[in-house]
Amino acid sequence: MEIAKMTALEMARGIRQGDFTCVDAVQAVLGQIEQKDGDINAYITVMKEEALQRAADVQKEIEAGGYADSPLAGVPISVKDNICTKGVKTSCASQILGDFAPVYNATVIERLEKAGAVIIGKLNMDEFAMGSTTETSFYGPTKNPWDTDRVPGGSSGGAAAAVAAGEAMIALGSDTGGSIRQPASYCGVTGLKPTYGTVSRYGLIAYASSLDQIGPVGKDAADCAALMDIIRGKDERDGTSLALTGGSLLAGLSTDIKGMKIGLVAECFESEGLDPAVASAVQGMAEQLKALGAEVETVHLPFLDYVIPAYYIIAAAEASSNLSRFDGVKYGFRAKEYDGLVDLYEASRSEGFGFECKKRILLGTFVLSSGYYDAYYKKALQAKAVIKERFDEIFEKYDLILCPTAPTTAPKLGQSLQDPLKMYLSDIFTVSVNIAGLPGLSVPCGFDEAGLPIGGQLIGNRLAEDKVLKAGFAYQSVTDYHKQWAPCDKTGGQQ
Repeated sequence: MEIAKMTALEMARGIRQGDFTCVDAVQAVLGQIEQKDGDINAYITVMKEEALQRAADVQKEIEAGGYADSPLAGVPISVKDNICTKGVKTSCASQILGDFAPVYNATVIERLEKAGAVIIGKLNMDEFAMGSTTETSFYGPTKNPWDTDRVPGGSSGGAAAAVAAGEAMIALGSDTGGSIRQPASYCGVTGLKPTYGTVSRYGLIAYASSLDQIGPVGKDAADCAALMDIIRGKDERDGTSLALTGGSLLAGLSTDIKGMKIGLVAECFESEGLDPAVASAVQGMAEQLKALGAEVETVHLPFLDYVIPAYYIIAAAEASSNLSRFDGVKYGFRAKEYDGLVDLYEASRSEGFGFECKKRILLGTFVLSSGYYDAYYKKALQAKAVIKERFDEIFEKYDLILCPTAPTTAPKLGQSLQDPLKMYLSDIFTVSVNIAGLPGLSVPCGFDEAGLPIGGQLIGNRLAEDKVLKAGFAYQSVTDYHKQWAPCDKTGGQQ
């Protein structure tokens, strides 16, 4: 029995049935981290002692009949390093935060602990979630477990890589423009970006507040549904969080999608940058969904060329405001040499932030500045409104939209940093979901000729996580792409 190859739900059942203990589960995952993370670099902080003590405590509770209603009790969970964990370093993969340890837990951490989960560590990411490759991290790049010469995607690359390598059973990431779904595609795992407002952002260190959402990265749709059941719901500390109705997402999963209407986006397959292997895999996914009883028709998203500029203007504008709080005064990194307060600000921010962060802060400051606000930021907000209206029109007729998650499989390390425009365009199929506040699920749907994973993206209307997860679950019930084990070396290929 290889514990580390189980899904999170399988592990929880094994603990509940007494096949092994919560401590055994944590030790199995720690063993994977010790064995593999020197090459993968998925973690910034591993909470070994804390996790083992927590596992022992949870095991006692389970044996006493506790956590009876929790589907993930005893399961080790890893967390992206922009989610606050009390007393544990939370760095956003940036030098500017130094060894900052929050004095409080994010709401999602509180809810995980209440459900009996065991936090095992904090995951690597692009600095302040600004990037699509996890190469902008101050702590060095994360490597793709399918080929360690390639990127895992980003910004939640540490989360996707850890799950793919068996270094995490399931993980929490955040998604601002594709940061859960794109790395899930590159690493052959399943990732859900929830509807904006379904998961509290209290304790998530902000990048772009109107776009950010916390969500699960798991081995399959069922694991993601189980984690969503725990973390979603109203939080009085986040004014944008929603009071939700309806039952359990996990309990609502089934393989019956007969009559579900799915729109296949024509413009995605007309994109010059789309890899033929990706196109073929996603079209194959459409055929499989048809075979399961869904109705699949072509739909049009004519605004696709506008989503990247609109997204980067909005995201950079909000980042320039959100990141102004990191100034070298209150906490984190402070420059050693400076002359007066203003020079302290300039020196600390210049030395503390990486190049990609500084670039986006400057871009955001520019588009919000006098004389340019109307020309850029206001127009981007108008484009956002048009995009939301077009999605509303489509969802009057269709239950879901299907398209590729990313236009290619994982690029080589260094390629995207040499060509920033190409890196930004890797999010072309994901950013519109954040702009419109919709749920999107990436599921593995094939491999290219090099054996690298391909992801297909299912997009639903606002608060339609149940439909998105149900379709993903049904698809995974008749395919095994999500069950393949990454080799964690430089060869690529399936095992």
